[in-house]
Amino acid sequence: MTQLRYAIVDVFAEAPLQGNPAAIVFDADTLDGTRMQAIAREFNLSETAFILKPQDPAHTAHVRLFTPADEVPFAGHPNIGAAFALASDRPIKTDELVFEEKAGLVRLRLDRVGDKVVGASLTAPQSLSTREAPSVAAVAAALNLDESEIVTSTHAPTNATVGLEFMFAEVRDVAALGKARVHLKAFDLIRASHRVESVHLYVKWPSDNGVRIQARNLSPYDGIGEDPATGSATATLTALLAQLDLRPDSDFHLEARQGVEMGRPSLLHGYAEMRRGKVAPPRISGRCAAVMQGVLTIS
Repeated sequence: MTQLRYAIVDVFAEAPLQGNPAAIVFDADTLDGTRMQAIAREFNLSETAFILKPQDPAHTAHVRLFTPADEVPFAGHPNIGAAFALASDRPIKTDELVFEEKAGLVRLRLDRVGDKVVGASLTAPQSLSTREAPSVAAVAAALNLDESEIVTSTHAPTNATVGLEFMFAEVRDVAALGKARVHLKAFDLIRASHRVESVHLYVKWPSDNGVRIQARNLSPYDGIGEDPATGSATATLTALLAQLDLRPDSDFHLEARQGVEMGRPSLLHGYAEMRRGKVAPPRISGRCAAVMQGVLTIS
């Protein structure tokens, strides 16, 4: 019989029971991937993070991330939740953390108010890369939208990643964002033609040094369906919009609201440096709230 401690943390939350809950399983070195996947299905949250001893003692931890359906190479909210949970669980020598993950090294910084850890920020493990996405007509059909509700003046639908890939599409207004629904037969077509697994829809408004958005993330195959706060997608979109910014040198800020339609309001901040037309790996930040802790008992 094995007993493992865990915590549930609401990430990108301005108050408990908001944001995106992540399960954090401590000291999970005795588990193999099959067992981790089964535990992630048991929690049935968008992601579960398993904390293991680092392979390099100079790093903070080795972290594996699972949705209810699959292991993923990188994700935003469980990393920030894991940093917050570790700092709440045990003494941490520094506010600078490094997690070893499938996508590479993920660097995090704890955010404090006085001596209290209130959240964290992370830098994505990769620079932005993009590839072709399906046509506007195919995307509209997959999401039960009219073609006219998808905006292409900033960019056409685009597949992009800084460690975990999403397809991004801007929509005309909040009404279009709210009415989007997966049409599974049409979604199967864009999945087959362009390997689309998750769509990040957003409406944007200008701000002084970047943009503000409201977003939704629809992922019909991950066991969840819709995510209330998607840090990895926010990081990717920050880099994508920074790259499309007309200023050759800029410090770009994205303020993202997500989860509104789900009753899980979330606030995410993305940051990207553009220098000589090149975007550095983006950074995201958000606050956390600890809401549960307990013990897993498994044979």
